[in-house]
Amino acid sequence: MNENEVDNHGGEFPPQLVALEDILPQELFLIPLKARPVFPGIITPLVIPAGRFVPSIEESLQRDRFLGLISLIKDDSNEDSENNIFQVGIICRIMKKINLPDGGVNILVNTIRRFKIEKISSHSPFLTAAVSYPEEILGTSKANIKAMMRSLIILTKELAQNNPLFTEDMKLTMMNVEEPGKMADFVCSILNLEKEDYQSVIESIHIGERIEKVLLFLKKEIELVNLQRKIQDQINDKIDKQQRQYFLREQLKAIQNELGSSSGKTERKYQDLITKLAELKLDEQIIQEVTREVDKYHTTDPNSPDYNLVRNYLDTISSLPWERAPIRDIDIAKARRILDRDHYKLEDVKERIMEFLAVKKLNPNGKGLILCLVGPPGVGKTSIARSIAESTNRKFFRFSVGGMRDEAEIKGHRRTYIGAMPGKIINALRVTKEKDPVILLDELDKISVGFQGDPASALLEVLDPEQNNTFRDHYLDIPFDLSQVFFLATANTTETIPRVLLDRMEVINLSGYVTDEKVQIFKKYLWKRSLKRNGLEKLAPEMDKKAIIPFINSYSRESGLRGLEKMIDKIVRKLALKSLEKKKIPKIITDKDIKELLGSPPFVDDRMTTTKIPGTALGLAWTAVGGSTLLMEAVAVKGKGEGKIFLTGQLGKMMEESARIALSYVRTLVADSNFFDEHTIHLHVPDGATPKDGPSAGITMASAILSLVLQKTLKPNFAMTGEITLTGEVLAIGGLREKIVAAKRAGIKNIILPSDNKGQWDEVPDYVKKGVKFYLVSHYREVADLVFGNKWNEQR
Repeated sequence: MNENEVDNHGGEFPPQLVALEDILPQELFLIPLKARPVFPGIITPLVIPAGRFVPSIEESLQRDRFLGLISLIKDDSNEDSENNIFQVGIICRIMKKINLPDGGVNILVNTIRRFKIEKISSHSPFLTAAVSYPEEILGTSKANIKAMMRSLIILTKELAQNNPLFTEDMKLTMMNVEEPGKMADFVCSILNLEKEDYQSVIESIHIGERIEKVLLFLKKEIELVNLQRKIQDQINDKIDKQQRQYFLREQLKAIQNELGSSSGKTERKYQDLITKLAELKLDEQIIQEVTREVDKYHTTDPNSPDYNLVRNYLDTISSLPWERAPIRDIDIAKARRILDRDHYKLEDVKERIMEFLAVKKLNPNGKGLILCLVGPPGVGKTSIARSIAESTNRKFFRFSVGGMRDEAEIKGHRRTYIGAMPGKIINALRVTKEKDPVILLDELDKISVGFQGDPASALLEVLDPEQNNTFRDHYLDIPFDLSQVFFLATANTTETIPRVLLDRMEVINLSGYVTDEKVQIFKKYLWKRSLKRNGLEKLAPEMDKKAIIPFINSYSRESGLRGLEKMIDKIVRKLALKSLEKKKIPKIITDKDIKELLGSPPFVDDRMTTTKIPGTALGLAWTAVGGSTLLMEAVAVKGKGEGKIFLTGQLGKMMEESARIALSYVRTLVADSNFFDEHTIHLHVPDGATPKDGPSAGITMASAILSLVLQKTLKPNFAMTGEITLTGEVLAIGGLREKIVAAKRAGIKNIILPSDNKGQWDEVPDYVKKGVKFYLVSHYREVADLVFGNKWNEQR
């Protein structure tokens, strides 16, 4: 019946109001939403893009104007919409529609209440579903609901005060909503949540549960807003501080100008620098360059990139020691005491150093000293340099040039480059703040050459006493006097140091330590230092005197002390662990204790130092890490040899030539023998993994071949070194001291040397030669007489 119908009595029915909820349809057109979901009780615009769901809008307008708004589970999914939607959504009624140029529509809707999809009733042409409208229930007592509502209002007000995005309309709406469920929906709709969080609130039919969720989300939002405000305040404070400092600086400049002061503290410092350089009567070009840079500093805008470049340059200039070095009184007796305190033996090295110090004392204004300490690792090169610095009352600065491949590391970068800085030498003077420090160039033999330049060539000017008084760093670009600097260098070998660089230095060789020296160093320094370093100084265990020598010989056969110190530390660390585990620690450490702590010794077999069979001879070699023994083995391979020799063991060109010369000479000694016509000689030098070369193995090779021909072993405990010629002459060799130390370390008692090396042999300290018998020879026949007996040729 419509409103124009009449009743049976002839009168009109009065109009009646019907609640919107009472006429909700049981089937809805579904519109999936990609954006955030909408909540009941609000009027909001929606944009529906052109496509599948625009006809649903048109059809709804023709019917009852109702739509079901439902959120997509995954916005970017390729699944059909009906398989990618949540099951609970919001029913709304279309209030207005506007067509868009691209085919989409913009609709204004009034959201009503929640619905639940019972069944998808149609997929095409419209997406429709049979729905139900679940009734909301409190889910808890009214008192709890009331309390939660109060909390919700309080927190929402707090958020509204701190969040500028809250409009007055939002605040007014919040105050007018009285129903708990609608209040929770409204507050949730204004929060910035994930889609899943929104949907969980939409699906909450129990009002108490819904309010709890919204309170939780609201609390998180308030914490986030507070954190955001804190960060914003920090940024604002920083900006305000920078602006305030800028204005204050400008005001300070204005005040200084009014007072007639043209510079602040920094400016005065640079003016004082110019005055100081002028008083020192330095080269005029230094004063002119610094004055030019100071003027440039005054006229450069502080915001210009050049401002900091000029300031850094002037700071570098002002930090350098331009004054003349003080005349230092070198106490010769004190210097000797310091060297004796820090280093055991090495008398020849100490004597050379004392000679240099004596010259420096007699001529304080002489050129700087340039020494190069050469020796294997662990012999004390760096510690000697420190002792020199202490004994001369100078500051010490060390830097390594090993692996350096850029000359700018030495001479600095030109100021045209970003991040330019002075070189290592100028930096050392900045750090020490003295004009005559001791500067150590470590690992000089390992300097490299790269595409950036040759650092070794850059060192030529640094280490040349005739040039370094006007050393010009690329960064400073003004001359600086290095003639008062005491330069020291260390290297393991001089072979890889460029000859022109080596000529500028006085070389002092440190050959290494014999066993007797290591024993004394062990007692005086190493053991005590290891106990202190590892925290066992109070327990203070001692090593049995009888165990020290076997320990050194069995666990550390090297020229230096580094490996020995590592083994000592290993023992002490194990004792430290035992002490913490409440285990018994021996007061006197014996051989048995050492084996228990370190395991079996690595050096126990002396097979490679004995000549027990014909065809073997023991030679001596020099290496970058000290001397070593070299066992040579020769065997005869039967067949038509025609005097050929086969060489193995990674021998270099010089050793190959020495082997052929030795073979040819031995053939002249036994010219009446047909041995070489029937055999080929195979000469091997263990171990094969190590390359070997050098002109000092000739007599050893000849002895091995002659022993093979004679089928006679060499006398025991003989080692030899020397080069041989085709006529049997024995030539001089190098590395004599290192070879003697290596022989003593291997327990050799007889050493054959070239007589041409007598001068170097005389310089070797007596304590190094002690216990060894030396034979100086000039011809190989003398060698053969020593190792085979005087009548070796008659017994053949």
